[in-house]
Amino acid sequence: MSNLFKKAIAFTDIHFGQKNNSAQHNLDCVTFIEWVCKIGKEEGCDTCFFLGDWHHNRAAINLQTLHHSVYSLERLSAAFDRTFFIPGNHDLYYRDKRDVHGVGWARHIPNIVIVNDWFKEDDVVIAPWLVQDDHKKLLKQRGKYMFGHFELPTFMMNAQVEMPDTGEIRAEDFKDFDAVFSGHFHIRQQKGNINYIGNAFPHNYSDAGDDRRGAMILEWGEKPEYRTWKGQPIYRVYKLSEVLHQTEAILKPNLHCRVHLDIDISYEEASFIKETFITQYNLREMALIPVKNNSVGEDLAPGEVKFESVDQIVSQQIAAINSEFYDPKLLLEIYRNL
Repeated sequence: MSNLFKKAIAFTDIHFGQKNNSAQHNLDCVTFIEWVCKIGKEEGCDTCFFLGDWHHNRAAINLQTLHHSVYSLERLSAAFDRTFFIPGNHDLYYRDKRDVHGVGWARHIPNIVIVNDWFKEDDVVIAPWLVQDDHKKLLKQRGKYMFGHFELPTFMMNAQVEMPDTGEIRAEDFKDFDAVFSGHFHIRQQKGNINYIGNAFPHNYSDAGDDRRGAMILEWGEKPEYRTWKGQPIYRVYKLSEVLHQTEAILKPNLHCRVHLDIDISYEEASFIKETFITQYNLREMALIPVKNNSVGEDLAPGEVKFESVDQIVSQQIAAINSEFYDPKLLLEIYRNL
């Protein structure tokens, strides 16, 4: 019996167009794809798997984003014999049906195989984003490998909270596979035969401190191996005292960092530190966050910085929601992924 691939490279959740079609994010996406093609060739991979969420915005695609998107798929087309492409929930116009998605044009690119319905070949099953009663078909599937974009309970979602059990899809549904590889949740994690391979690279502060992102290499019959993209953006949260005492060790190029002001400094000093460190260490972002003062009616001391970021304010307001109709944790996850 032939195998669908000899050696494959897989990645997921790149999200072209995220952050309001940020030019920097789209450039990161393109650079990552070029790295995937390079590392795939070096590793001798004949096949590529993309496990969902190519674009971030399901309703409209910005023309600049589309330009980078087409270029990147053409690079994958040239690098591998076949690239199996699963449209994720962010690629679908409707979350509960698959008839309209944002990458239909890619079927005209050679070697790009859009998997928007169930696919089986050579002991490999590729599942589409599950809608309606699709989860009932899982128990009928069997093979060596399954690839998909699943929303499985007990695994950690992007907001660092556990996915609740909805009573539909469960890990036991995949018992007839040696290994299952999925996109959707951005944190790399593994339980039993199920592997969430982790998103392409860190996207926001939900990924802070976790750089286990990049691509997976899978040789047929062997254990998966992971490769980290060294050029990835990095997210960290520090205290100002840490930054001042360990500057050379913790400030790196491509770093986004939130710095909590645990030292009393003036607004002018804070601005000077921020501008100097961003320039000197080629940081992408440094947000200075004051330590919250819980006392009420207390006058501000001279030179004391008392401001909050927009993210802080919104996150606090969401966390304070007390309603039987809305889940604050879910709302917070949605906001952080905007």
